[in-house]
Amino acid sequence: MTDGPPPGDALATIQRNIQWNRLIAVVEEQAQIMIRTAFSTTVREAGDLSAGIFDLQGRMLAQAVTGTPGHVNSMAESVGHFLAKFPAHGMKPGDHYITNDPWLGTGHLHDLTVVTPAFRNGRIVGLFANTAHVIDVGGLGMGPEGRSVFEEGLYIPIVKCFDGGVANETFFDILRAGTRTPAELEGDVYSLCACNDAGVRRLVEMLDEFGIDSLDPLASYIFDSSLRATLVEIAKLPRGEFSGQIRSDGYESPVTLKARMTIGAEDITVDFAGTSALSGRGINVPAAYCRAYSCFGIKVVVAPEVPNNWASLLPFRMKIPEGCILNAPRPYPVSVRHIVGQLLPDLMMGCLHQAVPDRVAAEGSSCLWNPPLRGGGQVSGAEAELPDFEVITFNSGGTGARREQDGLDGTAFPSGVRTMPVEATENVAPVIFWKKELRPDSGGPGRTRGGFGQIMEIGTKGDAEFAINAIFDRVANPPHGRDGGGDGAAGWVGYTDGSTIRTKGFQVVPKGKRLRLLLPGGGGMGSPAERDPDLLARDVADGLVSEAAARDLYGSRR
Repeated sequence: MTDGPPPGDALATIQRNIQWNRLIAVVEEQAQIMIRTAFSTTVREAGDLSAGIFDLQGRMLAQAVTGTPGHVNSMAESVGHFLAKFPAHGMKPGDHYITNDPWLGTGHLHDLTVVTPAFRNGRIVGLFANTAHVIDVGGLGMGPEGRSVFEEGLYIPIVKCFDGGVANETFFDILRAGTRTPAELEGDVYSLCACNDAGVRRLVEMLDEFGIDSLDPLASYIFDSSLRATLVEIAKLPRGEFSGQIRSDGYESPVTLKARMTIGAEDITVDFAGTSALSGRGINVPAAYCRAYSCFGIKVVVAPEVPNNWASLLPFRMKIPEGCILNAPRPYPVSVRHIVGQLLPDLMMGCLHQAVPDRVAAEGSSCLWNPPLRGGGQVSGAEAELPDFEVITFNSGGTGARREQDGLDGTAFPSGVRTMPVEATENVAPVIFWKKELRPDSGGPGRTRGGFGQIMEIGTKGDAEFAINAIFDRVANPPHGRDGGGDGAAGWVGYTDGSTIRTKGFQVVPKGKRLRLLLPGGGGMGSPAERDPDLLARDVADGLVSEAAARDLYGSRR
């Protein structure tokens, strides 16, 4: 067999594009199988995952459309670490390799990354990888309380979980013993391996259909095309240095993220000098996660139409000083690295706003509001009124306003995960969501307004005692508007009686109390006085903007 027509032939270009799109379809099916077979609600309901195909050098060729930037762009680096320990020439069909090492994977112990070789006619032709966020890996659970990564849960180095199709029972014994949810965690590992196997089958079918023996020519075409397209977009930008900063509530004290972006002829470099120092708690960010979300924040503005792969990310370069919160070394705690890391796209847009103001959005709620809840004997001891449970639910505030459109309500950006249906969470744990609705007046005012946050009230069956591992941000530092737009509403965390609790850390909710969460709204864009009166009237009629806000913030005379 050959690898098709000569590369210079027009037919070859058409075929390569068809094959490229086929690869994307293959990895999207890989991701969808994971969603359909996963045990954890974080995967099957929220889509907190990534999937992709890699060449034998560990370079990502294509990623699934489904998934989060933090996962996929971190995973793009992680496959190289797998190959360093288990070279491709030593792999065999049916092997599956796994890790949750935050510095070799995607930033914290709750993410499992699995790599699987693809063979055709006895010859290795590529690698499939995926990542998924699981409910529990033991330790203190998903929260900021740990003082080192060793307190945060079960630490899995890069090992084989399947050898030639045979389960590594020693590995699975350790896995089950190290978690509060053994059936779910073991089931998730099988799901991750199964979806990679499905990707392998589809890839072999594709290679057979097109009559090609190797992915190398297609990889070269993908990388060359993606790099050229990205460089063309960079060349359209004004050159120079642009600076920005953003504040996080932090844990012990507020955190400041600073960036100096240099746009050159063929690259964009970001220097994070001046960013706050490392924290003693689990809000620290491993460097790979910093690069993942920073690259995403740049790419969605500069080259959003170029498919995401190794080459399209190549021109974006990061300088992350040692000792800053964005470059956590082992064994610093990193369990909730998303609290800080998901602010990075807003920081990148703050820099790019000075270069291409028409392309960026206002700041949004950004960080997920995903409270881990726990109950039963592990919280209340012998007095427990509920069976043991461990669950997490994903929710989001509003996104920032766009130049020509309002922000999105209750939508996760930049993570892209789906909001979990309350019914799915209530089905797996004895919790009750008494209220979940949009939060009026939370969207920042502007010519285009920010998206609305949410109001949530959560309790348990019988209003029994339970615990929350609070991991909330944007409470002391609400999302800012741009170009005269107003700030989004700050978040709030407390009980339905009006009393507040800490925004971060493990806390017991007493019997008879219910949590009340007010999720932040997105910032506005442009002067509120320029808002279309019909759009403002619609928001007032829908109960999303009060008459007082319409009058005081927008100048309405209705």
